Amino acid sequence: MRHRVAGRKLGRTTSHRMAMLRNLVTSFFDRERIQTTLAKAKEARPLAEKMITLAKRDDLHSRRQVLRFISRKDIVTKLFDTLAPRFSTRQGGCTRILRVGPRPGDGAEMAVLELIGSEWLVEKEEKKKLEKAKEKSKRLKKARPTIPKVSPYVKEKPKAKKESRAKEKKPPAEKKAKAKKRTEPKKPKTSSAKGKKD
Repeated sequence: MRHRVAGRKLGRTTSHRMAMLRNLVTSFFDRERIQTTLAKAKEARPLAEKMITLAKRDDLHSRRQVLRFISRKDIVTKLFDTLAPRFSTRQGGCTRILRVGPRPGDGAEMAVLELIGSEWLVEKEEKKKLEKAKEKSKRLKKARPTIPKVSPYVKEKPKAKKESRAKEKKPPAEKKAKAKKRTEPKKPKTSSAKGKKD
């Protein structure tokens, strides 16, 4: 029975799990909004909150403590210079988890982990996606060679013959008259000599 056993193992060894969570928190502070599984988001959230709390102190010791967990110096600088002052008046609760739904491949529950006040990033990402799609369509249009409708190796039939045939076609009244002549039985000819005798 798992009474009083905190945390999730996430199917990894301790070292692998900690390395993954460190990377997750690092990329979270870099982008301020990440999409991952719900279990990973719930595990990364308290670690991210702890880093923000340490950054609020803004002394050498807290900076060294953060550097033990986040190895990238540029991210630590961003955390202390821009993110910590943003949450200086807030007593915790700097992050939020939004459930997205199941992942198409394996049905894992997905979630978005984001900092409070990073809603503008969503609009920015959507604009970037639209711009990229437009650029891609332009590149594809330029790259496509103009293909002629008719292959140069196939000779086209002259259209003049078709037109002349259409002109030669007889009206339907003449056709009907010809058809009647063909269907009528031929009458036997009476000889002129027999008529004279009678």
